[in-house]
Amino acid sequence: MRQVIDEEVSVVMYYSARKRVARPHLIIWNNTEYEVGSIGYHHQIKEGQVAHHIFELIDKTNSIWMRLNFNSNNLHWNLEVISDGNAD
Repeated sequence: MRQVIDEEVSVVMYYSARKRVARPHLIIWNNTEYEVGSIGYHHQIKEGQVAHHIFELIDKTNSIWMRLNFNSNNLHWNLEVISDGNAD
């Protein structure tokens, strides 16, 4: 089931200088840690002067899909939407 969340979350991310890539590694939401598996989609949008990095990913256990929004102005992460893959 797809569910709109729209809550700030804690995110541990890493940057690889060799690969020149930054990505989320661990998401903490509702006192639960979700290790990031694969990132299916990443894009950037601008709202005025603020760049938002949108990540669509699945956790390491392939049980939950998430859309994260990283606000480059205030450096906050927002969990926008989740889905468990069921059509309910």
